[in-house]
Amino acid sequence: MEILLVASAFNSLSQRVYADLSDQGHRVGVVLADRGADAVRDAVRAARPELIVAPLLRTALPEEVWREHTCLVVHPGPPGDRGPSSLDWAITDEVSHWGVSVLQAEASMGCGAVWAAHTFPVPAVGKSDLYRGEVCDAAAAAVQEAVRRFAEGTFKPQAQTDATARVVWRDAFRQEQRRIDWEKDTTRTVLRKLRAADSQPGVLDELLGRELFLHGGHPEDRLRGYPGELIATRAGAVCRATVDGAVWIPELRPRVGSGDPAPFRRPAASVLDSFQRPAEPRLPEIAAPLELPADRSTWTDIRYRQEGGIGFLRFSFPGGAMSTEHCRRLLAAYRYALTRPTRVLVLGGARDFFSNGMHLNVIEAAADRAGESWANVNALDDLVEAVLRTTDRLVVAALGGNASAGGAMLALAADEVWCRAGAVLNPHHRRMGLYGSEFWTYTLPRRVGTETAHRLTTEAVPVSAATAARIGLVDRVVTVPPHEFTAEVGHLAAALAADPDLGRRIDAKPAARHTDEKRRPLAEYRRDELARMRAIFFDPRAPYHALRSAFVRKQPV
Repeated sequence: MEILLVASAFNSLSQRVYADLSDQGHRVGVVLADRGADAVRDAVRAARPELIVAPLLRTALPEEVWREHTCLVVHPGPPGDRGPSSLDWAITDEVSHWGVSVLQAEASMGCGAVWAAHTFPVPAVGKSDLYRGEVCDAAAAAVQEAVRRFAEGTFKPQAQTDATARVVWRDAFRQEQRRIDWEKDTTRTVLRKLRAADSQPGVLDELLGRELFLHGGHPEDRLRGYPGELIATRAGAVCRATVDGAVWIPELRPRVGSGDPAPFRRPAASVLDSFQRPAEPRLPEIAAPLELPADRSTWTDIRYRQEGGIGFLRFSFPGGAMSTEHCRRLLAAYRYALTRPTRVLVLGGARDFFSNGMHLNVIEAAADRAGESWANVNALDDLVEAVLRTTDRLVVAALGGNASAGGAMLALAADEVWCRAGAVLNPHHRRMGLYGSEFWTYTLPRRVGTETAHRLTTEAVPVSAATAARIGLVDRVVTVPPHEFTAEVGHLAAALAADPDLGRRIDAKPAARHTDEKRRPLAEYRRDELARMRAIFFDPRAPYHALRSAFVRKQPV
């Protein structure tokens, strides 16, 4: 069918729906609702779709659109749930299961008849992680079911009434309800409030006399202080005491109007540094061991674990963004992993994002944005090159969630790429006005061929895990829910380590690297890619700068 997606943002869910429907042979167009009602009307007139699907809507569809066309709207709540803060309330109420509904659009948002609905478990994770994982899986399944029912033409959607569903209106979740009382709230309460606000809108708070938003939250097992006290920093995060423990907060966002020139999310420690005078004392940096003992449950963004002949180097960065510092620390951890006696090294394996490449927020906040862009891409290149030059063991990239741009190219540097079935890949840099680096001109064509590599990087559309496997972009699709991915990767890695053919594959790696190096050295790929990138970074007229700023500040392009 001709299907038009109307979405307020082309986010993880919108991209998942786009990729899945495209895989099923539908011709799918996209229009962003935030560009205004006239843009939606024009797109509908031009596309003349048989069906309209709205995976994410912050504003109502124009009346003439939903009256003249069947419009299916995804609501992140079960039938009967209504209101704009569905997931926030589900996490706050600590429900064990929640749902997604596909509703027919009508005058009152969230009140339309139900075309499909799916339920999912609610693990103890942040809202954005839940949204990209369990919510996206359930929504994708519900959309596919609704589209199939529409195509068959015999299904009659069920009206939402008290007889068919428990109809409950929940008001927008306000900052007054999110506010943390550091003198009274327990660690569990603080984490629940932080997780329900992650990644938007964050929890409004005050630190060092400045109003800002707290983003993300993880428990600390040992550090303690006076309730509300800032205790330490670690890997860019700050640790703050509660009445019965402490929590790690990875990111802060200065409030718009606070006078901060960079009112967007970035590593918490750097935001605090910008508030403080040079002579004021800094919080102590308390690192966690890379190999965390079994009796520790503290937070850290990079961990190494070894099981027999298998090494697991897991990392998880907010939003999948990797700053210069992130890349350098991950490279140091990777080099440590190479000193361990393993035959298989798994890179990744955590749920949620694998990597989205450079940290655009950190770059946008830098005094020298071109210089920070250059430092960031070189640090990421260093990491990718280290993976490409590993010849004494088999390296697996395990993608529990989405990967894009330089993050996707980091995965392609591995010998094998394993991808959770719900992940979406964007193996290109074009939408940020960049040529790209991370040795993509070497790794992408060798996996998918020159013609497909050109198509992927010029069309710049999302690719589902299934399509990625079909074209050779990934080697294995792991069909498990998000919370089972890490354990399943462990089982698969154990099977790989026990494979009788593993020794032969490892022994063949040095010769293969030598042959490729003779054909064209990695240094040449890096030099040529970086020359293109440097020209963009240091040209103030290059579209990259405006695109980056708009992306970071959530402004329309």
